[in-house]
Amino acid sequence: MRPNRFFPAIPDTPDNPLTVEGVELGRHLFYEKQLSGNGTQSCGSCHQQSKAFTDGRARALGADGRQPHPRNTMGLANIIWDTHFTWDGADTRLEQQARTPIENPLEMHQSLAAGVRKLQQLAKYPPMFRKAFGSSTITEDNVLKALAQFERTMVSGNSRYDQYLLNRTGILPGSDEEKGMILFNTHAVPGVRGAECFHCHVTPTLSSPRGQFFNNGLDLTFTDAGRGRVTGLASDMGKFKAPSLRNVALTAPYMHDGRFQTLEQVLDHYSDNLQLQSPNLDVSLASSPNHPSGRMRLTPDEKRQIIAFLRTLTDSTFVNDPRFAAPN
Repeated sequence: MRPNRFFPAIPDTPDNPLTVEGVELGRHLFYEKQLSGNGTQSCGSCHQQSKAFTDGRARALGADGRQPHPRNTMGLANIIWDTHFTWDGADTRLEQQARTPIENPLEMHQSLAAGVRKLQQLAKYPPMFRKAFGSSTITEDNVLKALAQFERTMVSGNSRYDQYLLNRTGILPGSDEEKGMILFNTHAVPGVRGAECFHCHVTPTLSSPRGQFFNNGLDLTFTDAGRGRVTGLASDMGKFKAPSLRNVALTAPYMHDGRFQTLEQVLDHYSDNLQLQSPNLDVSLASSPNHPSGRMRLTPDEKRQIIAFLRTLTDSTFVNDPRFAAPN
């Protein structure tokens, strides 16, 4: 399951080891609409494979279809290496996290206990639980364990960028893609242009380093406290997990509240529109030597090059892999 040598070893989960039966059960549960209160929505409704397990909305819309969730749907690629889940890192175990969207009134809007009772009455599930966990009596814990097993198999590491890292093919020397990759991975110093992206989007997963959260200069005041909502610390207000940039060309809109529709808008934000006085602004963004203003001030060519590189992160095998698709 480890996609290439640049990825860490697969972490152990001794209290919920991956099994063929558990993963397959988790796949069925991931697409099971009876886990929602009105039987219209599954985990797969907001995490769609064709969109790299996002939903194409600025903010997720739950089973009731009325009030949107305050946050954008995050992708699920490579979360086997994550230690904190969702935008604010409130959950530190997948088995813990899965309960939240099932029971949240703005998401699937049903207690997990009610979902278990429904599953017990469906003919296919008791035998599947018996194969996976040794008992046909369905429990909340085993539902969560099966979902977590399936989600841990969602590994993406076969993009053109990966091919470049492995054997120097896939990104042509001197191309806009290579120039964008260099900008992405360069720390700006006087006389050297850099876009600083790698500080928050770390190879190989291209997401937050473990347990780190960032204020990326979106706002001067925070309607969503982000990590600060979890810790209560003033120093964490407005900080969020940096999502993975793998398959980022497929996961618009962007940011925790989906405010940017395009990658061009994202680059314009980091280049020209950062709120430099935002409390807790990440130090990597606070003052760039690229420009006397302290802003990054990427040129139009540099923005185009970075976006060209970001498009090399699309893993078509991942978004078409039948192992992650809905059963049947």
